[in-house]
Amino acid sequence: MTDRQMTDKPMTDKLPSGVLLAFYGDDFTGSTDAMEVTALAGLRTVLFTRNPDAAELAAFADYQVIGIAGTARSRGPEWMETHLPDIFEALASLNPRVLQYKVCSTFDSAPDVGSVGKATELGARTVPPGWIPAVVGAPQLGRWQAFGNLFATAAGVNHRIDRHPTMSRHPVTPMHEADLRLHMAQQTDMEIAGIDLGDMARGLTTAKIAQAQASHAITFIDVVDPVSQAAAGRMIWENSENTVFSPGSSGLQYALVAHWRSQGAVEATPPAFPIHARADRLLVLSGSCSPVTADQIAHAEAAGFALIRLDVCKAASPEEAQAEVALVLTKIAAAFDRYQAVLVFAARTVDDPAYAALTDFAARRAMPMHQAQSAIGDALGAIALAAVPRFDLKRLVVAGGDTSGRVLEALPVTALELKHPLAPGAPICHCHVSDPIFEGLEVVLKGGQLGAPDVFVRALDPGKEI
Repeated sequence: MTDRQMTDKPMTDKLPSGVLLAFYGDDFTGSTDAMEVTALAGLRTVLFTRNPDAAELAAFADYQVIGIAGTARSRGPEWMETHLPDIFEALASLNPRVLQYKVCSTFDSAPDVGSVGKATELGARTVPPGWIPAVVGAPQLGRWQAFGNLFATAAGVNHRIDRHPTMSRHPVTPMHEADLRLHMAQQTDMEIAGIDLGDMARGLTTAKIAQAQASHAITFIDVVDPVSQAAAGRMIWENSENTVFSPGSSGLQYALVAHWRSQGAVEATPPAFPIHARADRLLVLSGSCSPVTADQIAHAEAAGFALIRLDVCKAASPEEAQAEVALVLTKIAAAFDRYQAVLVFAARTVDDPAYAALTDFAARRAMPMHQAQSAIGDALGAIALAAVPRFDLKRLVVAGGDTSGRVLEALPVTALELKHPLAPGAPICHCHVSDPIFEGLEVVLKGGQLGAPDVFVRALDPGKEI
């Protein structure tokens, strides 16, 4: 890394110049979630859909937060070893105060798929040696970390993450350990520590940080409320004289903004963004198996959306995928003759018969389940690529973190910026595109656990009621 290109001043009435935060998101929905936090705080924020070249970076030279959305959450350690170092080096070259590997706020990961530990090992090589703070709790999203343990809400009820009705049964990376220190220890041999609520109450944070810096420890910081959130942001910001690497959720963004706001560096009242207009046509593509998304699908159906089920076994079959994509596009065309909004979905939950059918199909083909699910994302991406110009779509919604990555990779979209708030963690984004046919496209990338039941309906029409 080169010498820092920013002015380090005490935070009183303004932030230092240069890039404050650079991040790589391990899936696309989590990346737009992170982008939303800083954009809504008034910070100039851009999210690239792939590693940008010098010209693309130059076009956003005055931006304070720069992110790159990726698909590492569904990848193995070998893929990470091949792809992540170049991305981390590109972000580190911007001399950010904090370099983040952004993960889902449920922290679901495993040694062989989406390993946060492996990514942290790679990312830590690109910054000066020091502590590696990690913030996962984000009360704004219904996520709390207390004494190292992660909790998340589901249907208005709070659960420890290993007892969460969805995340404990995640089809690829089920969470069976709530203590993030123990969970991370299954993925890396790096030193792991924590700063918990008791440490904060007893004034031990300075000593804990010094210990973590000396041992280069991954350090999970508890966040349960506005006070601990701002404290976490302060700890990281005031101990990042050299760029620090930080694996964590958008809890990091929320924590930093809370600290900046407490110091008067960010306006107390966020800037106003306009409400989105009604879409002439809306296409929703869902590869999510979350009960939250299932409720949203049911709500959309009741509101008059046309529903089209993707044949998941055909979509996962190399011999039949192209024909299935063509068939679905034909069904979409017929549906748009009668309906304003069309929703294509793979399954409603893991209890959907389609999920069992896909499991059996993958077993018969000796195909890893994550590969079968990736093929479904690729099929939905092919549908989006054809549907946007064919039906002159100006707004597209994608549900599911891995699905969103596959769909955006299929489209000629180079970068995203927040355009309209829609649901926490799932804004309507303006697309910077490389193909003029896609000019004016807006996308919503919605994680499986995010959004109210009417989120698809409001994406179509903010004033629509059922």
